[in-house]
Amino acid sequence: MTITHIDIYRFSIPMEPFTIATGTLAHAQNVFIRIHTDAGFYGVGECSAFPMIVGETQDTCLVMAREFARLWKGKDALDIEARLQELHSFTAGNTTIKSAFDNALFDIAAKNADMPLYQFLGGEKRTVESDITIGIAGHHTMALKALDFKASGANILKVKLGKNVIEDVERVQQIREAVGPAMKIRIDANQGWSFNEAVFALQSIAQYDIEFCEQPIRTWYDDRLPELMQLSPVKIMADESVYNHHDARKQINAGACHYINIKMAKSGGIYEAKRIHDVAASYGIPCMMGGMLESRIALSAKLHFVYASPNIRFYDMDTCKLGHLVDPCVGGAMYDGYHLTIDDAPGIGADADEAFLADCERFTI
Repeated sequence: MTITHIDIYRFSIPMEPFTIATGTLAHAQNVFIRIHTDAGFYGVGECSAFPMIVGETQDTCLVMAREFARLWKGKDALDIEARLQELHSFTAGNTTIKSAFDNALFDIAAKNADMPLYQFLGGEKRTVESDITIGIAGHHTMALKALDFKASGANILKVKLGKNVIEDVERVQQIREAVGPAMKIRIDANQGWSFNEAVFALQSIAQYDIEFCEQPIRTWYDDRLPELMQLSPVKIMADESVYNHHDARKQINAGACHYINIKMAKSGGIYEAKRIHDVAASYGIPCMMGGMLESRIALSAKLHFVYASPNIRFYDMDTCKLGHLVDPCVGGAMYDGYHLTIDDAPGIGADADEAFLADCERFTI
């Protein structure tokens, strides 16, 4: 099946400002692609650039997308491994935009097999309940937000921290006192603490029944994570420390994490995400499905992957609930409260709204 041309869109989604330890975003800096084939159908992929984490911007993704499209034009869309290797041979990194191309190939392959993607990947549907994230703000504001989420039916909170360690402890205390003992609370420092601050924070907040902490310290202190594991009463999840299955192997062998957060924007898509999943599963290290600020298009791809990945035990799949002011997706994953479902349409089962695309900058290669 030959790739005939690729459409690339600047897929900017306006949103309420969202703040984490490393910065604030006022819109989702996404890219959407359609890979057209001579079989008469196309595959879709979407990625969300989060420059303060992965180092890519929407503009760098758009530039690289055009380079990738030139590499693939006229090539076999069903030879996924070969197509992805061409991208890796062409450039290191750039995992965010690579993930959109990866997802589009898997969409094509599943459509060609006339199967929903999760079945093509050998999975089956199961219950998936996402957490909901509270961005960094004053502790009173965050506590009120937690109460709003509780009232809306949320059972799991993910609390962003990492700006000021003393205030972070106060934030967690206020949120726990506001929502009571029943809600699960997990935290994410996004590399915001020093080693000593992480020790202080994790020992101080353990009394508030914290499920785990994501990425407490900068990745350049990965060598100190085993020491932190020994000092922390709160379990540690590696996020920015794990981009690929080699990172996963190294972190696990070093005794540096209890869990791993898999994100398409870090792994480069489903193909490498599966390798991370399998390495972690072989060591008995559960994983979480996370994300950046994707719409329901990429969310749909992630849900299919979750259905096919039994070692994913935690779900941080709230990206479209974090203040998106427009839903540019038709079909695809649906929220029932904080539970996710999807129908059995072939492939990913989601696409972009043509009315939204009409106002997007487009490049065709």
